[in-house]
Amino acid sequence: MPDITSVINTLDERQPYIALKQAKKSSQLACDNTSIAGSMSQRACVYSGARVALNPVTDAIHLVHGPIGCASYTWDIRGSLSSNKETFRTSFSTDMKELDVVFGGEKKLSKCIDELVELYNPPVIFVYSTCIVGIIGDDLEAVCKEATERVGIPVLPVKSEGFKGTKSDGYKAACNALMHLVGTKEPEITSEYRINILGDYNVAGDVWLVKPLFEKMGVQVITSMTGDATADSISKAHGAQLNLVQCSGSMTFLAKWMKKEFGIPFRKVSYFGIEDLAIALRTVAEFFDSEEMMKTAEELIEHETKRIMPEIEAIRNRLQGKTAAIYMGGAAKALTLIKGFRELGMEVVIIGTQTGKRDDYKQISYQVKDGTVIVDDANPLELADLLVKQKADLMVAGVKERFLAYKLGVAFCDFNHDRVIEFEGYDGFLNFARELDASINSPVWKYVGSKLGDSSSGSTETKNTIKSAEQNTAESNKDVGERNNMQDLNTNTLQGSMA
Repeated sequence: MPDITSVINTLDERQPYIALKQAKKSSQLACDNTSIAGSMSQRACVYSGARVALNPVTDAIHLVHGPIGCASYTWDIRGSLSSNKETFRTSFSTDMKELDVVFGGEKKLSKCIDELVELYNPPVIFVYSTCIVGIIGDDLEAVCKEATERVGIPVLPVKSEGFKGTKSDGYKAACNALMHLVGTKEPEITSEYRINILGDYNVAGDVWLVKPLFEKMGVQVITSMTGDATADSISKAHGAQLNLVQCSGSMTFLAKWMKKEFGIPFRKVSYFGIEDLAIALRTVAEFFDSEEMMKTAEELIEHETKRIMPEIEAIRNRLQGKTAAIYMGGAAKALTLIKGFRELGMEVVIIGTQTGKRDDYKQISYQVKDGTVIVDDANPLELADLLVKQKADLMVAGVKERFLAYKLGVAFCDFNHDRVIEFEGYDGFLNFARELDASINSPVWKYVGSKLGDSSSGSTETKNTIKSAEQNTAESNKDVGERNNMQDLNTNTLQGSMA
């Protein structure tokens, strides 16, 4: 594990959560704890974790029992796509008011369920509890059980009161709800080899680039949970012989339950990057112990790799030697990104997650080079400080970090829920490479320049470069003068604004 040192100036209580990997030194990175008060954590609540895991179920009604703000916050929370129903794109709420808080919201919830069944005739309804429901004590399970008997479809409680834990607890709440669906219908068997894809949410259509690869190997994909899934496909998931888990943080809990309940083993895989994608295909062939399938997999890997490599190599030449900062929600994506960057000639200098466990950070430490900063549950001030210290050329994170990077003059790539471009599969990795190339080598940096050099201890060359870039900007575009009046983003400014 990396050595715990005072990498940046932050709260004393936060220092054990930020580490610098150094050779021949090891200690335990603090992680998997509740966020420290006052640290401005970017972690989401239990309810949000449950919602992001379940929301991509395309034909389900997602009913939020609580104030309207909770439903608004998570409306269309993932950029998940559907090949059929679009019901999941509409957000429903019981819209609890002051009187509901005083007198209880059970009757209102029951009435909402009846109305939604009449209007939409859904195959399943997920009912999410929020903070206020946990405080006033509405019996969500009793209302849902009675409604199931009354309307004739599964009305499933998702016990996701936001205050009772972290986003990871929300994943478990989502898995508990899915357990009530799995195994309720018999699957249609079309192949002697059958799998489920767990922990893929079909963001921008990712699943549609992965599923055909397995089908070419003669493998039937019964369902993907929960990207592009339906209530019907989930109910037949017990017909699989193997579960492939990609987002381990959100779906390992369900995979373990299915192993115990139905005897279905699982393997952790990734569909991002040339190396990890090849490992995923070979893992399936090895599991089924089929020489023919393994031969097909190897031919598929060779063909697809040769197809995309000419452009990948051209992009690699333009990205060679660049450095990257990674900040993800879960560790699985962070780990696979390290390999992806190396395949493009880049090195990671900052890597962090919101929900990583101790074993996750051990794996990360083995993958990154000495001098890399590893951080758990970072806040915007810490991320800005780290970008300045490590001088990253690119940041890969979620939409919240986009503006942080841009204001520091750092290229950015959205790897999270809001992207509209597929990053999985062979074509997806090519899309990712193109995205990095376009962002890092954008002509805009010739005019805007990077502000990372401003905080260096004597980088006159960098400062001169920035000054020259700003002069060119002013000459070429008078409107850019407005930018000079804007507040530059640096650590002192952030500290002042957060005080």
